[in-house]
Amino acid sequence: VQLQASGGGLVQAGGSLRLSCAASVRTFSSYYMAWFRQAPGKEREVVAHIRWDGSFTYYTDSIKGRFTISRDNAKNTVHLQMNSLKPEDTAVYYCAAKTMGATKWQFWGQGTQVTVSS
Repeated sequence: VQLQASGGGLVQAGGSLRLSCAASVRTFSSYYMAWFRQAPGKEREVVAHIRWDGSFTYYTDSIKGRFTISRDNAKNTVHLQMNSLKPEDTAVYYCAAKTMGATKWQFWGQGTQVTVSS
């Protein structure tokens, strides 16, 4: 499985960005997908994840109500819509995937930089 993240950039506080992750896999609809982020000097943290059919989503508390994760199984893509961005959202964002029943995230994209200026 190869994951290609895109959509990062520089934005002012209060602005929006939409991240995309394209997966090269035949059975994308059987993978749980997630977005993680890692800020300088901090550990990587999960931001959001979505079940293979989109019926369940999880968001970390700090981004609830501002970010939305979604997926398009027909296009093998997962998105992270980020609104009302804050400087503390500045990080490298990674998409990740795991198969049904897996306990760890097995596949990782290369990361895309998001920088929010105050």
